[in-house]
Amino acid sequence: MRVPLRWLGESVDLPDDATLEHVHAALVSVGFEEESVHTFDLTGPIVVGRVLSREPEPQKNGKTINWCQVDVGESEPRGIVCGAHNFDVGDLVVVTLPGAVLPGPFPIAARKTYGHTSDGMIASARELGLGDEHDGILRFADLGMEPEVGADAIALLGLDDAAVEINVTPDRGYAFSIRGVAREYSHATGATFTDPAGRPAPRSGEGFAVTIQDDAPIRGNVGAHTFVTRVVRGIDATRPTPAWMIARLSLVGVRSISLAVDITNYVMFELGQPLHGYDLARVDGGLTVRRATAGETLVTLDDRTRELDAEDLVIADASGAVGLAGVMGGARTEIRADTTDVLIEAAGFDQVSIARTARRHKLPSEASRRFERGVDPLVAEAAAARAVELLVDLAGGTADTLGSTVVDDRPRPTIALAVDRAAEVTGVDYTDTEVVDALRAIGADVTVDGRRLAVVPPTWRPDLVDDVSLVEEVARIVGYGRIPSILPVAPPGRGLSRSQKAVRRVAAALAADGLVEVLSAPFVAASTQAAFPGIDPEGGRSVTLANPLDADLDLLRRSGLPALVDIARRNIARGLVDVAVYEIARVFLPTADGVLGTDDIDLGGARPSAEVLAAMDAALPAQPNHVSALLTGARVVKQPGTTAEPFGVADALDVARLVAWTVGVELTVAQASHPSLHPGRAAELAVVAADGSRTVVGVAGELLPALTEEADLPRVVAALEIDLDALIAAAPDAVVPEPIVAYPAATQDLSLVVDADVPAGDVLDAVRSGAGSLLEYARIVDDYRGAGMDEGQKSLTFALRFRATDRTLTAAEATEARDGAVRRAGERFGATLRD
Repeated sequence: MRVPLRWLGESVDLPDDATLEHVHAALVSVGFEEESVHTFDLTGPIVVGRVLSREPEPQKNGKTINWCQVDVGESEPRGIVCGAHNFDVGDLVVVTLPGAVLPGPFPIAARKTYGHTSDGMIASARELGLGDEHDGILRFADLGMEPEVGADAIALLGLDDAAVEINVTPDRGYAFSIRGVAREYSHATGATFTDPAGRPAPRSGEGFAVTIQDDAPIRGNVGAHTFVTRVVRGIDATRPTPAWMIARLSLVGVRSISLAVDITNYVMFELGQPLHGYDLARVDGGLTVRRATAGETLVTLDDRTRELDAEDLVIADASGAVGLAGVMGGARTEIRADTTDVLIEAAGFDQVSIARTARRHKLPSEASRRFERGVDPLVAEAAAARAVELLVDLAGGTADTLGSTVVDDRPRPTIALAVDRAAEVTGVDYTDTEVVDALRAIGADVTVDGRRLAVVPPTWRPDLVDDVSLVEEVARIVGYGRIPSILPVAPPGRGLSRSQKAVRRVAAALAADGLVEVLSAPFVAASTQAAFPGIDPEGGRSVTLANPLDADLDLLRRSGLPALVDIARRNIARGLVDVAVYEIARVFLPTADGVLGTDDIDLGGARPSAEVLAAMDAALPAQPNHVSALLTGARVVKQPGTTAEPFGVADALDVARLVAWTVGVELTVAQASHPSLHPGRAAELAVVAADGSRTVVGVAGELLPALTEEADLPRVVAALEIDLDALIAAAPDAVVPEPIVAYPAATQDLSLVVDADVPAGDVLDAVRSGAGSLLEYARIVDDYRGAGMDEGQKSLTFALRFRATDRTLTAAEATEARDGAVRRAGERFGATLRD
């Protein structure tokens, strides 16, 4: 909300030397956030001038300029070149003299142009910061003004005013008005507040038919609770808007449209009550507030035909809808240049209904912004009276007794508050008087009964619904500075959970290994979900979004790889061809019976039943943390003396082993088939428990070439995905570090011949289990299938390292351990030593 200082000063006593900083500080002290300041950003000399002569001069470029002599109140007129043509001799105009600075900044100086020395500039409204229109220069006659030549135009046009901008939170809609902000400034400083809703006194209206008919209330609330109408006859709709009103509207961020529309906007910003004006001659009968009917359309003021929803609240006459209630009026009854009789509407609508309509039609407006947060139902009559007063004074109209008055004057519920409650919540020892005075200051009716208070909040504060919200008001009005700043002491034994610590260790390990962490959105298309089903190669159900941000991305991911593919493609397209990225994020894996449709959920403001809440909890999909990584390009870049080494499946497996090692788990790797991965270059990652049970926790390999081609990626792209939650669950509660042994190791190589279809990883497991406790390290170093090998067989070579913790091993002990490995491999796979 932007608050012009002079406008604010009409409702609260501002010091003569009040600055923008002072007003901001005062409003911050009562809970508002400081945003920015707004000025017209110009300096003088800017004066009133009278055009003495205007000589058109065609130019070679086809343009015609005017060489003018302008009287600016000095001894001699000034010669000024002007390209506009909407003025003539005798007109009073705004002249910016050399030394002035216009918004931009645009300094004014005498300069030679078109063969003349232009000693200043005749300004337009846009050049002065009074709007975006640029139909020519600004003439005082268009503003209904006849000032003296040489007078200060800045003061005449209200360009010497300035505004502070504050952030208004959703619960404080009353502050979207000069009235509300002035009251808050009064709370902050003690300055005298004069309620602008009290001037002029509201006048009753009768005889105009208004019907509130709502067959589809939202949250049980009828769509309209207040509807006040007043009539002004005989206005001149073509009269200009006064300069002071244009300046104030410009400062609050609204452009001037026409006098009648400007008046309704002005009153809305002044009192917080949105208004709408109708051309009474174009209204067919009375007005009805109702829900839209099936297939009904409305041409709104922006000349767009809108298809209405059955939930939309509309204002209708006998011929149909004439406006979207609280959002935008209709074109059929808008005020035009030939309008003489105006019907003013000041209504109050249900907050949720207006919010839904504004979002449904993508029509956020200043009016809907206020209705969404709640409008004082008792200010409608005052706002209508204020609009009538301005139409009479500025548009030459006559107030009529025709109108209607439907006002929500139901008593507000009483809130019980213990006097000690404020101290209990805030930790401040407020006196009884401070609590009562603070509540009365905000406009509440307070009845004291011993140590308990009965509080009726003011009508403009629908956010005050319980004792805690009243305590917040006491703290705010008495002053936040009274609340002590004491940091709480955390109880012992708290901190990150075991799982959270493990996730952080994995993220740090991957980053230290050279991968870059990325963050992505969890939304995917159905085709992408089918191509990347996740760890489970069979895929499964997906969570479908009822209201996706992008209609094509309507599923929640089951895998983290699609987002990494998009990130890699984007980086490669920008010349970053060596990509190694990872992400730790949740995936969404619904079960077949965990489905809950929107038809099963009670919509509205009421709390769902216990059964519905239980069903909603049961329908939530499993959301495990997955760690996904993608590597493409060069692992080692080409340089003098070194050839490039590309990423491949081995690198994906190394990253997977790093993740498992960081958590404290050992992975077993087996060849697998997966729809996202290259046949023959896909691995299944599993954890083997102490009882021998095997749990698949991830996949790794190279992406299917068809997928990389479709994504414009290099042919070889290594990738992996691991269920990090499952991996952490399989890890021991505490990782016991291996001791550093000072005794030397004994190394041996072992070559075993097995059938070609036996997985090398399974043979490695057999070697490790057969070698016993002396085996410190074992790794496959060769897989040979060539000359010297029988058909259907292969030779696997393992590098073994043996070490004892208490002595130096003998060659015989190392050989015995190796022979144990050979025996176990022979028992399980028929392996024999290669000659």
